[in-house]
Amino acid sequence: MSSCLDKINLYISAHTYYKSPMAAKKNKSKSGMLSVNATIAENRRARFEYHIEDTFEAGIMLMGTEVKSMRLGQASINEAHAGEKNGEIWLFNSHVGEYMQAGQHLQHEPRRLRKLLLKKKEMNKLMGAVAKEGYTIVPLKLYFDARGLAKLLIGFGKGKQLHDKRQTSKDRDWGRQKQRILKEHG
Repeated sequence: MSSCLDKINLYISAHTYYKSPMAAKKNKSKSGMLSVNATIAENRRARFEYHIEDTFEAGIMLMGTEVKSMRLGQASINEAHAGEKNGEIWLFNSHVGEYMQAGQHLQHEPRRLRKLLLKKKEMNKLMGAVAKEGYTIVPLKLYFDARGLAKLLIGFGKGKQLHDKRQTSKDRDWGRQKQRILKEHG
């Protein structure tokens, strides 16, 4: 009986498809689209250019083709900024690529204004800080939340001066050196 089981196990192991460990690390779904808890775009330069005081999570009013493009990862907020227009907060100069599968009459404009959805209290706090204290509203990260809705993490802060940027670079380099030393000796 055991020799029969050994033959079956040998047959199964010889005829099963080998999956390499590299193939198991793919994070995207079969279609290549981003769905929930996924970062679409990040503005890394913002934390280098500004002292970020506080952050808010804002929803965005989007068209259907914009959502499809974002699910494909075709969005950028590197040159974007947020500001007040007609008593509401809007996102200026963000880029969402066109969705090629849709017809031309359904396409959106890639750099159009996008309204940010915030609570009234949050809007008043942001607009007051910008008007009175000279703060800037900076988009930090564009992502899909746990429910699959597109959200924008915005922060308000003041621009750094040149010596502050140099200090940030020094701190970052020193942190890397500490990690390297600890890795070598620890």
